[in-house]
Amino acid sequence: MHERYLQQAVDLAVENVRSGQGGPYGALIVRDGQVIAASGNRVTQQVDPTAHAEILAIRAACKKLNDFQLTDCILYASCEPCPMCLGAIYWSRITAVYFACSRFDAAAANFDDSFIYDEFSKAPAERSLAMRQLKLNNAQQPFDVWTAQISKVAY
Repeated sequence: MHERYLQQAVDLAVENVRSGQGGPYGALIVRDGQVIAASGNRVTQQVDPTAHAEILAIRAACKKLNDFQLTDCILYASCEPCPMCLGAIYWSRITAVYFACSRFDAAAANFDDSFIYDEFSKAPAERSLAMRQLKLNNAQQPFDVWTAQISKVAY
């Protein structure tokens, strides 16, 4: 069963490239044996660096299910999810991920995100992207207001 859905993700990635819609990535989200959402990569089409197949599939599944958590869902991806997508997968509470190609296969095709993985282990001030924390007197205020909010929806 997993192979069938994973093959659909790979086929979606191939069609995505052939149709000119985007890069060589496809993703499906499945719940209880039903495909809830599917997408190819749309980075260049949407002029959006976050329009990865996994992110778009997560957004579509959440909208369809009217829930920001996909706890009973499985994601099938044509390639190992990048760090951004992996973060979204964790936040969405997807139960499991099956992927076909590895990030090393992607790197061989000039989709190398190893530098991002390397950056994660560095302290913010040591990263290649300038990241400096500035201390403000009221910096904690958004969290204080959130904590005090009675009607909040925790996530």
